[in-house]
Amino acid sequence: MNALTLRLSAAKCACSFSTSSSASTKLGILMMNMGGPRTQNDVGQFLTNLFSDRDIIKLPMQSIAGQVIARRRVGKIKEQYMQIGGGSPIEKWTRAQGSGMVKQLDRTNPDTAPHSYYVGFRYTEPNTPQAVEDMIADGVDHVIAFTQYQQFSGSTTGSNLNELYRVQKRLDPESKLQWSFIDRWGTHPKLVSSFADRVEAQIAKLTDDVRHATPILFSAHSLPLNVVDRGDPYVAEVGGTVAYVVNELRRRGVNNPYRLVWQSAVGPLRWLGPQTEATIRHYGSIGYSSLVMVPIAFTSDHIETLFELDIEYGKVAREAGISQYMRAEALNDHPPFIDALATIVKEHIDAGFPTSPQLLLPDPGSESAQTITTRKWIAAQAASQAERKK
Repeated sequence: MNALTLRLSAAKCACSFSTSSSASTKLGILMMNMGGPRTQNDVGQFLTNLFSDRDIIKLPMQSIAGQVIARRRVGKIKEQYMQIGGGSPIEKWTRAQGSGMVKQLDRTNPDTAPHSYYVGFRYTEPNTPQAVEDMIADGVDHVIAFTQYQQFSGSTTGSNLNELYRVQKRLDPESKLQWSFIDRWGTHPKLVSSFADRVEAQIAKLTDDVRHATPILFSAHSLPLNVVDRGDPYVAEVGGTVAYVVNELRRRGVNNPYRLVWQSAVGPLRWLGPQTEATIRHYGSIGYSSLVMVPIAFTSDHIETLFELDIEYGKVAREAGISQYMRAEALNDHPPFIDALATIVKEHIDAGFPTSPQLLLPDPGSESAQTITTRKWIAAQAASQAERKK
């Protein structure tokens, strides 16, 4: 194993790693997510990259329109980031999660140790091209592309996979890297238990008179209805996570009523509802004085938890007369969540790097040519993996 040990500088070790799955194969774990601006200077480029992504929103003359929208919003978004410390903490939490994950894998799977990870964000550094370049330079043979969006959507994991396909075709035209995919894990028992821990902790903080009657609002990022209509699985998968978490809470004796609500709608399109802000106002108007908010589609703190849920909607709640407005902590470095990440990867390795049948099933509605091409690449990787197992 000594021949496989990476001799990386301390700085490089902070952001990219590799592991071996046999005496002759190095395995990398690519943690994919949206990312967020590190500093105020990164906000403009982050927004430009976001609004230029046709997997997020389709605009006429996208390259120009995306820049125009980004310029119009940059001042407002900079101010929001200033209120949460100047930049996004998502990189910090992703590194904490990755570090804890691989330490546990080294203990539980010594035959494939040392285990390590790479970070590949979609819209900010450290980005997917950097991660793939590092993996090639480090001699990685097999990569587990591990989405950090636990519920699948074409606008999140799908966008990351489309970018991954483009990058690997450009940087690895001979396909030296072999790929497998962990594309959704929203109902994994250890993830469910981790969410239940966070909810239960907030319920315990409520005063006795409202503790058992306080509504739990599971809030997830909304989608335009035209994305929902084409058959994107995100809505069903978020609902699945909620159902499993509620069942776990019921098992623990937490019987509060709940609703699934949707946040972060922007622009003139019709978005999935009910909207989180409107729901908070409504419950305040009919006499509820307490709410517990749960960021059910996010595993790390970032602007949508720290600013939108905490600051923006916290103000809405106070104005609506809700005196006990609680927000379940993001999973961040919660030890049971780190255990969940390590267990999910362990199960993937132990099962021989399977590809989810769901990942290979097209949406019923229209899909982009890029999405179709990416799915063919994923299917080819799955077939190659099956052939190697024979």
